[in-house]
Amino acid sequence: VKTAAGCFRLPAAHLPPPLDVRHSMSKFESVNVIKAANVYFEGNVTSRTIEFSDGSTKTLGLMLPGEYTFSTVKPELMEITSGRVSYCLAGEEKWNEVVGGEAFRISGDSSFQIKVEVVTDYICSYLDS
Repeated sequence: VKTAAGCFRLPAAHLPPPLDVRHSMSKFESVNVIKAANVYFEGNVTSRTIEFSDGSTKTLGLMLPGEYTFSTVKPELMEITSGRVSYCLAGEEKWNEVVGGEAFRISGDSSFQIKVEVVTDYICSYLDS
């Protein structure tokens, strides 16, 4: 079924399995937190940036129900810690559903569409490759 955004929703049997991140860290230690919030889409998506001693960064955020398009510079790992979303990567036609405890990857210099079904908590990691 083709959606208004130009992506197709395929039956679940045809989708790749999402990444399982249920056993990842439940807290981050010895980090710096940037006080200023990252606010997108009139406040419907917000996050805070955390910096690690090795120079890597992540954002911890919350998305309210809605449809959004994000662009990337670096490759990203988007971990859904709670909630439910569907996403469609740039250049693809299928929507993939991800729920709390699962994750998906996005290429650098790309974009993706995301449909947030319920209030969703996430962690976005910015990858080197």
